[in-house]
Amino acid sequence: MYYNYIKAFHLIFIITWFAGLFYVPRLFMYQIEAYKKDKNVRGEFIKQFKLMSWRLWYIITWPSSVLATFFGILLILSNQSLLNQNWMILKICFVILLIVYHLKTHMIFLSLQRDKCSYSSNFFRFWNEGATLLLFAIVFLAILKDSVQSFYLLAGLICLALILFFSIKFYEKIRKKNE
Repeated sequence: MYYNYIKAFHLIFIITWFAGLFYVPRLFMYQIEAYKKDKNVRGEFIKQFKLMSWRLWYIITWPSSVLATFFGILLILSNQSLLNQNWMILKICFVILLIVYHLKTHMIFLSLQRDKCSYSSNFFRFWNEGATLLLFAIVFLAILKDSVQSFYLLAGLICLALILFFSIKFYEKIRKKNE
């Protein structure tokens, strides 16, 4: 009975965690672009983006990541036979990658808060898609379970990555043309 409540909380916190992971790199990108603005307005933009990213990161993203992980562990403890299933082992591997992605994003966040980030705004356009790829992998594994074949999952992720890559490059050309 409690299993479905735990699953519901797990899903809710996954959604809010990904919301943070999707939006915070956008804020990073805007902050980097603000450094190129006129000196008279640059400071206010940077200050605002730092505040927005701080609130998003510490009030939504970090707590959601901890709670999603906590409820995920509770789900596994409630049904340990999940660990005998290949799809779950693969899903856990992608979740570990998600946690690594989250921690690297945290390091970037800290460097931006100190005005010591050396990444370009274009880097953040690509970085932002890391969470997208991980979301696709995790959701397909969670829904399709053992019916998903590793080769097709990997091929699908590579195709998605290529589509995202070329979309970003196409958008970059349009932006440069309009500047």
